[in-house]
Amino acid sequence: MLTHWQTADPGQDTLRHAVLSFLAARPDACLRACVPGHITASALVVDHTGTQTLLTLHPRFGRWLQLGGHCEESDSDMASAALREATEESGIAGLTIDPHLAALHVHPVTCSLGVPTRHLDMQFVVRAPAGAEIACSDESLDLRWWPLDALPDGTDFGLQQLADSVTGTV
Repeated sequence: MLTHWQTADPGQDTLRHAVLSFLAARPDACLRACVPGHITASALVVDHTGTQTLLTLHPRFGRWLQLGGHCEESDSDMASAALREATEESGIAGLTIDPHLAALHVHPVTCSLGVPTRHLDMQFVVRAPAGAEIACSDESLDLRWWPLDALPDGTDFGLQQLADSVTGTV
């Protein structure tokens, strides 16, 4: 997927090459135990109108973020991991995913293992059906729909960049 992914953004292409090099050097890159960093999958869940996105108030970071998380052995690919995470964290039945990678983002984090590391996040866009009902999981303090063009104060660069790619403002 990442090998053939094409983007018009030079920064994203540079990041693509860096992630590919990391994957080539680390056979454990998808495992949470990979201390230098590991691959994660996230999903920008967009409502059926394409104007709102569902964000989670992350309990450890205290910020509104897109849904997502670590890969599991049962995930057949990164899109499957992103869809699984979005379904688990939102409680929404009938989500559909665009299987094409939307963006990449790398950020420092201290995972549940308590060790500082990096998430090499592969980001996807997921659509919620009309009438979608959300259910806040124990992985979130809150879930809320936000206008794509008016994300909450303090939104990090990676989420803003992902939202901009959906609204076409990149």
